[in-house]
Amino acid sequence: MTPSPSLFLGLGAILFNCTTVLSFLCPKGDFGGLHSALPYGQSVPRVRFPGEWGLPLSCSSEIVEHCPPANQGNRLGHPVMTHGDQFQVTKLLLAASLAACGNLTGNNKKAADSASGDKTVIKMYQIGDKPDNLDELLENANKIIGEKVGAKLDIQYLGWGDYDKKMSVITSSGENYDIAFASNYVVNAQKGAYADLTELYKKEGAELYKALDPAYIKGNTVNGKIYAVPVAANVASSQNFAFNGTLLAKYGIDISGVTSYETLEPVLKQIKEKAPDVMPFAVGKNFIPSENFDYPVANGLPFVIDLEGDTTKIVNRYDVPRFKEHLKTLHKFYEAGYIPKDVATSDTSFDLQQDTWFVREETVGPADYGNSLLSRVANKDIQIKPITNFIKKNQTTQVANFVISNNSKNKEKSMEVLNLLNTNPELLNGLVYGPEGKNWEKIPGKENRVKVLDGYKGNTHMGGWNTGNNWILYINENVTDQQIEDSKKQLAEAKESPALGFIFNTDNVKSEISAISNTMQQFDTAINTGTVDPDKAIPELMEKLKSEGAYEKVLNEMQKQYDEFLKNKKS
Repeated sequence: MTPSPSLFLGLGAILFNCTTVLSFLCPKGDFGGLHSALPYGQSVPRVRFPGEWGLPLSCSSEIVEHCPPANQGNRLGHPVMTHGDQFQVTKLLLAASLAACGNLTGNNKKAADSASGDKTVIKMYQIGDKPDNLDELLENANKIIGEKVGAKLDIQYLGWGDYDKKMSVITSSGENYDIAFASNYVVNAQKGAYADLTELYKKEGAELYKALDPAYIKGNTVNGKIYAVPVAANVASSQNFAFNGTLLAKYGIDISGVTSYETLEPVLKQIKEKAPDVMPFAVGKNFIPSENFDYPVANGLPFVIDLEGDTTKIVNRYDVPRFKEHLKTLHKFYEAGYIPKDVATSDTSFDLQQDTWFVREETVGPADYGNSLLSRVANKDIQIKPITNFIKKNQTTQVANFVISNNSKNKEKSMEVLNLLNTNPELLNGLVYGPEGKNWEKIPGKENRVKVLDGYKGNTHMGGWNTGNNWILYINENVTDQQIEDSKKQLAEAKESPALGFIFNTDNVKSEISAISNTMQQFDTAINTGTVDPDKAIPELMEKLKSEGAYEKVLNEMQKQYDEFLKNKKS
């Protein structure tokens, strides 16, 4: 994202406050760590895919921009999709749900029939809190949209915690909306809820298509078709330790030797001794130690592809020696008081702007320009130390997808609007930064560099992570030229996971996945947070998993499909 909206908006947005995502589709506690516009200064927990969703582990006020909000009730991690494909609604229940949702679908008029003069009205559902000045933002945006494509955009916001539930109802009802922030992308694409955009990309979306990293297409292709318009940002990301620079300076703590959980221990000991009221390692109940893994399906299951091992095999993360060492180290941290004693059950978040914490985990990508986004959001120096590699995965390509409803009567025009949102700098920056002159101003003599003004604070703009192409956003003044060059290098050198594009079909093992998920929920939170001794707890978990029969069936089915994927990939 050449211009990083994340710099200004909160990462608190994948991190979503998504509370309803299917358990077999979403990793426990993490949508990857997820960016949008929360009230200035508000802290939002995030969920994250156990495999790194490419978003920070803790979202705070402005970070919402590069980080989707956290799943309700989970998090200090990344945005996650919630648990359980359990939204089977009968006709009666559906009707009741629609009634209970009140103005859920506005006046429920068909978007296809809406028009403003000779301009087609495109109805879009967006995740998050509605900007206080939405009318002003849309008025300015629609001047450009009307002139360029002859349409008018009508955006209706659904809250972080309600989005997946409400979109499930909207999808099941067959409502004729046009565009939406994708909810349970793969599942709904397979069910036929979203329009096939393959042909639309050749004409109405041609300019947008050219601007996308090919990884976005690979990661969002379902059964040979593309159903998503992804927001280009951190197509690759890494997990990082993020240190409170204020406390580093105050207590003279050296972090040069920190490269892993194991080498983190000495500095945690120092801060514990020097500042006993500070939480040394701020983690929450959805925490999962980061590793160079790819999770072939974001479902809270233990299956991974070890990117440092045999990448043709799907294995159990608890069988990977270095991951087990991390768990042992975390247990030491727990017993030493370096992490919260109630970590396995607590929803406590640690505000990025406060000095109540010493180190935390954050997802950082090229569009974040090193530590510039985190430092800006925290209003202080944040020092980062990467602990995983930059990798392009399905998770990083699906963080923020827009889809067109299969029921829309305006598919072509909707794609024109999405194409414009992702290719027109004037349009996108006016939404992500807000009104020029109130919220921001350009820096004379510096192309695409801006300074945010007091008007930017608060809910007066949209989030960059879930609005449009971050690489055409203006760059905040706190980003250095070196950080921009480093960002370009990171993107150029980022490798694709061998599993990029692998979509696991769960049709044959849905009941088995549910059984495994139920068992995992009994054990994995305590194991992953260091609350229990992994040498005792992991054998107990595996014994129960294997005794039920579902474990081997799911693993074999996943490996069978993955083998076929790799075979077709080579041919």
